[in-house]
Amino acid sequence: MSDNNSEKPNQISKLRRYANVSSAVGGLAMKLAGERYLGIEINRDNHAKTLASVLGGLKGPLMKVAQILSTIPDALPPEYRKELSKLQANAPSMGWLFVQRRMKSELGNKWNEKFKSFEKKSNSAASLGQVHIAISKKGEKLACKLQYPDMQSTIQADLNQLKMVFSVYEKTSKAISTSSIHSELSARLYEELNYKREAANIKLFSEMLKNEKQIHVPKVFKDLSSDRLLTMSWLEGKKLTDWLGNKTSLEERNNLALNMFKAWYVPFYFYGVIHGDPHLGNYSITQKNEINLLDYGSIRFFPPHFVEGVINLYEALKNKDEALAVEAYKKWGFGNLSKEIIEILNLWANFIYAPLLTNDSKPISELRDSKEGRNVASKVYSKLKKIGGVEPPREFVLMDRAAVGLGSVFMHLKSEVNWHKVFENMIEDFKVEKLSKNQKKVAKLAGIDIETIE
Repeated sequence: MSDNNSEKPNQISKLRRYANVSSAVGGLAMKLAGERYLGIEINRDNHAKTLASVLGGLKGPLMKVAQILSTIPDALPPEYRKELSKLQANAPSMGWLFVQRRMKSELGNKWNEKFKSFEKKSNSAASLGQVHIAISKKGEKLACKLQYPDMQSTIQADLNQLKMVFSVYEKTSKAISTSSIHSELSARLYEELNYKREAANIKLFSEMLKNEKQIHVPKVFKDLSSDRLLTMSWLEGKKLTDWLGNKTSLEERNNLALNMFKAWYVPFYFYGVIHGDPHLGNYSITQKNEINLLDYGSIRFFPPHFVEGVINLYEALKNKDEALAVEAYKKWGFGNLSKEIIEILNLWANFIYAPLLTNDSKPISELRDSKEGRNVASKVYSKLKKIGGVEPPREFVLMDRAAVGLGSVFMHLKSEVNWHKVFENMIEDFKVEKLSKNQKKVAKLAGIDIETIE
């Protein structure tokens, strides 16, 4: 009897969430279908804002998925992409009574005695949890990342609704098959719920970036952490947007850009690992203009041959070597590669790789203009649609998302760096065997079994 009763709140919560999400996402589907097939005009700006508000209020994975969707060209109308892209850390935080209950469930009844102080109001609130500042018994400033309740049970509801969005997309267009995208997002979102895995990811990045003295990774406090609570050292720093508002010099911006490049590419090209969420909110800048790298929930290991494929494609585009480009796309996992598909993929690749292919010090905005990006995306989309579409490999999903996020950061910096030379120096001694060895070594040190990763 008690078991059944204990399940009721969860069941009611699930049903309520299904109803709320279905209403929001289903409303989008119905309105877009009515607009497309019945000629019913809708105020997209207003509806997009309403949708963003509903999803932000729901918190949970769908809020994060919505932000990811906003980076996929033509997956949603531009009005919706604009609003959903704002869903980064703008969700209202949960109240003090909620926090007390959650902390008690993670650290026990006397949880507050484990800290010298613990701030009632959260410092930031995001899609899966919120962060509170605390002081340890030894006087260390801490960041306590506390997961929202019932995330494990709500994630499935959100992912099921995501299928609805994708089905609407595929009914109106066959340009991009979404099955691999859904599988990849599902795997990564479930992974993000595991804070012990995130703690291991932090250890992983500490090892990979130990020689990069201007990039700082937090320290994990295991005795103050659990499956759904992650306590880390607080890294003091300004938001990137605030730092840029201080009239920084070109030299300072260039140095910061180089370190951000290293923070992302050193793990990738030497260890086959990426930070899958390099958006503006996941960096802060120290008083010495050094980088604090934040949030390690979305981390992905790549097979060494995939990384080799990225370098192969760079060489292929640089030397106009079509055979090498085909080899690169195969290493990425693209199948059924016709001459037409390769030409289309090269259109997008030439745009993405543009800063690396140009042997000059220019701002990213000149090398990869956003208007040009929209034009290229539109051209790629229409061509894929015409030939019956393509299914991107799973690994490509997070890679593309990260590239978009990192490009956005560089655009805000307005740095002028010869990325061609930087990149050439980085890949000069690249060897698949060396990367494979490095990857196994750091994974073992971090306690991550890469054989079990999807």
